[in-house]
Amino acid sequence: MKTQNLFIYNLPKLYHILNEISLDFNFKIFFMDDKNFLKDKIKNLDNYLVISNNRYPDINNLVVLNNLPINIFNLLEKINIEFVKLKFNSQSQIEINSYMINLNSREILKDKVRLKLTEKEVNTIIYLSRSVKPISIDELQENVWSYQSDIETHTVETHIYRLRKKILNTFKDSNFIVSKKNGYQIC
Repeated sequence: MKTQNLFIYNLPKLYHILNEISLDFNFKIFFMDDKNFLKDKIKNLDNYLVISNNRYPDINNLVVLNNLPINIFNLLEKINIEFVKLKFNSQSQIEINSYMINLNSREILKDKVRLKLTEKEVNTIIYLSRSVKPISIDELQENVWSYQSDIETHTVETHIYRLRKKILNTFKDSNFIVSKKNGYQIC
């Protein structure tokens, strides 16, 4: 599991209080009073929170404490909830080649261009991306559509045709899903 990091920015008293009781925490605590140093420390992290009493638009994962004083148990609950949200959001992103799929919004993104997908399209892309070999129509029918492979249907071909057309129209990419002799594959 990735280490969770809590940065206390310009709140030295809060840092000292939390540091005193930190033995039971599932995160590391750091104090920062220089914004540039803080930004440098967090630029390569993805599992962090910053607590401050001011809003800073250029700092991500910021929790602003503007209703002070706060009960320590409420504060710890808030911190833990924010870490859970971060974990959820990080698990909802899947990178496939130069694309990013957001499972929550069911969108595929590339170079700040977004395309809304159906749940079945997302499931198809994810299933195809997890294989290094082409996936047969029968396998897709069984594992993505839950159809029996002996049923004659063109559902898979139709959906993949439409999905490829959407990706081509939005991203100008005709090679994201390719048709091979043995099935479909993401290249």
